[in-house]
Amino acid sequence: MRQRVLVFLSCSLVMVSAGCKKHGAIQRSSNAKQESNQAGFDVCGLITKQEIEVIQKSPIKETKNSVRSDAGFHVSQCFYTTEDFSKSVSLAVTETDPASSAKRSMKDFWSETFGRFTGAEKERDRESQERGTLREQAHHDGEEKAFISPKRIDGIGDDAFWSPNPTGGAIYVLKKNVFIRISVGGDDNEERKLEKSKALAQSAIDRL
Repeated sequence: MRQRVLVFLSCSLVMVSAGCKKHGAIQRSSNAKQESNQAGFDVCGLITKQEIEVIQKSPIKETKNSVRSDAGFHVSQCFYTTEDFSKSVSLAVTETDPASSAKRSMKDFWSETFGRFTGAEKERDRESQERGTLREQAHHDGEEKAFISPKRIDGIGDDAFWSPNPTGGAIYVLKKNVFIRISVGGDDNEERKLEKSKALAQSAIDRL
């Protein structure tokens, strides 16, 4: 189930496929907006427009939020559309879903998901199996691409990982019983995108 959550979140990358964009449009239904109002916080308020404009050097045109419950978790998302669309930013906040019968610990989920990427030799087989699962899921979603192992990032939140991909990457940050995911668009190299993502992630977790 954890693979489904990460695959769902990865659909929010700025350089998304047409299928992901269509799915996002469905999520922005009136029901989704209603659920967002019940989430207890304004997900689009976790990062200000000004903060994104300073980092991305492009004015914000609009922000759109959506929510979804999946695999025992509640995911709130915000997509910040910039005038230069390629520089848009995606934010997702994942927390346990109190309405779900699957009572899952966020820290346990985090450990199960990222624990195998700490460099232990005994986890190689497990990682290989995970790559096959994610490739299969990506194929079903029409997004065939290589899987690159996440790498640990120090100095932010309780724990954090950078997950590279062919178009840049996304940062995942755990803070208490919540984790956030941020991806930024643009033509920067991976190092610069990581730097920007960390800055925006820090702003977001400071407001949680």
